[in-house]
Amino acid sequence: MECATDVFLEGFERILADAAATGRRLTRDEIESRRALGARAAEAGHGWRALVRAHLAAGSRNRPVPACPDTVLAVIEQAVDAFADGYERAQRLVIRKEEAARREFIDDLLHGRGDPGHLAARCERFGLRLSRAHAVAVAEGPEKYDETDPAPRQVAGELFARFENRRILFTTKDGRMVCIAPGDQDDVLAHFARLAHAATGVGQVAVGRPRQGAVGIGHSYEEALNALDVAQRMGLDDPLLRAADLLIFPVLARDRQALVDLVHTTLGPLEQARGGAQPLLDTLTVYFDTGCVAAAAARHLSLSVRALTYRLARIRTLTGSDPTDPAHRYALQTAVIGARLLDWPNRPL
Repeated sequence: MECATDVFLEGFERILADAAATGRRLTRDEIESRRALGARAAEAGHGWRALVRAHLAAGSRNRPVPACPDTVLAVIEQAVDAFADGYERAQRLVIRKEEAARREFIDDLLHGRGDPGHLAARCERFGLRLSRAHAVAVAEGPEKYDETDPAPRQVAGELFARFENRRILFTTKDGRMVCIAPGDQDDVLAHFARLAHAATGVGQVAVGRPRQGAVGIGHSYEEALNALDVAQRMGLDDPLLRAADLLIFPVLARDRQALVDLVHTTLGPLEQARGGAQPLLDTLTVYFDTGCVAAAAARHLSLSVRALTYRLARIRTLTGSDPTDPAHRYALQTAVIGARLLDWPNRPL
């Protein structure tokens, strides 16, 4: 009975008999024929182990009696080596094609390109089920990465080693690492954040909100990118940022003119202070970040509580708003957030 792999041994017995009997090496045409058969075997999906066994078995069955065993082995080795070369080339080509298709799919998914029905069909191929909500995490490090760099390879290896049975995707995009996971599997994205931070040393990871469908994945990705942008502008150094916790910032930035008016009206008078607005603006920032606790803010600024109290009083005199008064605090804190978003006073309003 013919074995499934025998078709890829075509001509092997003849080559073995002739070459082993004469002690010659394989000709160029014979080597090319072995390479072609190796490529066909790879494209047909046959396992390498079975193919090697088939070659050895054929060599054992059809060994020329007068031939030296070493000569027979040399011929088998040369034939198998050429066969392996064709097999590996075909596999690399398939892998490159699969990788190109995967990257194209992820690009379309993250940017919402293509027909939703076609995207849904491709999702199943790459392990996503659009019937579930998904969230996207984006990791940004001190340098730009692609998937061949050590940091992404380390993150991907450890991530898939732990969650090999989960339906997740990992890639690099615009120099950042990106992970897509079902929205109810926060442990995956949290672990991705830890791995990315450890691999990059000082990286930040932002996680978008879980969203439904292919378009939702693109929205979650945009939220994560916006969170990284906000963190940079606001000087937030948390290793893990969640878009859901930062919604106030894009809301404030949406109407830029209104934000400019708020900062100019509320904080503009600080520019009259000796040394400009920045020292008093920094005081307000730290004061609000420490929960309006004067002692904690003073320690952070390396000031005495008395010096901090003087600065707060100076702010009240210049702006007409008292940072220690809850009735004034909301407008002042919102203006401080706006100033950080607008990079004021470094950039004129």
